[in-house]
Amino acid sequence: MDKDIKILIVDDFATMRKVVRNLLKQSGYENVVEAEDGVTAMRILKTQKIDFVISDWNMPNMSGIELLKAVRGDADINKTPFLMVTAEALQDNVVAAVKAGVSNYIVKPFTAEVLNEKIQKIMEKM
Repeated sequence: MDKDIKILIVDDFATMRKVVRNLLKQSGYENVVEAEDGVTAMRILKTQKIDFVISDWNMPNMSGIELLKAVRGDADINKTPFLMVTAEALQDNVVAAVKAGVSNYIVKPFTAEVLNEKIQKIMEKM
């Protein structure tokens, strides 16, 4: 699997972005960009070639589910793999994310192994 893919981490907490970046690094992914909310993420997605999005659910300005819907509704980027990260494993949220076209879902806290496994499963389907 290509470890040079460009991954966008979207989370309003800088500490969580750093944690995810470090987990990705442990798995060999070094090409990472960050955004603090969905609005910034959309700007990045429109101006850079992003291969994979890892987004938190709960964020100000534009939530993860709103970002997912915006990505899936944009013909230029709607095929971008999208991994949703959340602290809540609420069934309604999972269903909403699946309906909106999420590639996969991960619940905090998680390990580098779990994150890497989710990324690989998603990329195999591409």
